[in-house]
Amino acid sequence: MYSLILDSSTQILYISLVEDNAILFEKYMPGNKDHAKNIVYLVNQALENNHIESKDLDEIIVGYGPGSYTGVRMAVTVGKMMAVFMHKPLYVISSLKLMASGTKGIVLSTIDARRGNVFGCILDTNKDSYIVDEAHTLLSDLKNTNYEYEVSDANFKVDPFYVISHKVFVDNPDLLVPNYLRETEAERNLNDKAI
Repeated sequence: MYSLILDSSTQILYISLVEDNAILFEKYMPGNKDHAKNIVYLVNQALENNHIESKDLDEIIVGYGPGSYTGVRMAVTVGKMMAVFMHKPLYVISSLKLMASGTKGIVLSTIDARRGNVFGCILDTNKDSYIVDEAHTLLSDLKNTNYEYEVSDANFKVDPFYVISHKVFVDNPDLLVPNYLRETEAERNLNDKAI
């Protein structure tokens, strides 16, 4: 069974191709707001390096946020298009959970949301349970809770097998919307003008 995993919610574009119990391809590509130009190239590289065609994929799993508004949309859009046009099942996983997956224990997982804010949670990866739910919050508030390890959007290790075992099926890929956890800056500005 071939699983393609994509996440573009952070500074690092993550792509992996897994067959059953083997990681065939795994890439962490640091980006400077340029995931859009690299994501399709890396998907093609993963498939070509393993002599696999996209039609051979059995499932597509995307990190669907939270994260950078534009960044989150890259993996979600590519995953949706592949799933819809190739009639493949689409699954999602929280990008914060994906980032924490490679660390076993109680993990503080954060993505910079600017101005001292983060998208973050504290997750026990051994029990797959949230100690602090995902939120858009102050980093200082999260750091006041006990945790053993910390991962951030600039430094994380993914366990693709954890991701595969904790994925959530998307019944209708056409309706999948990224998990932004807050309004975009444009939406906030528009709402401020309306008041």
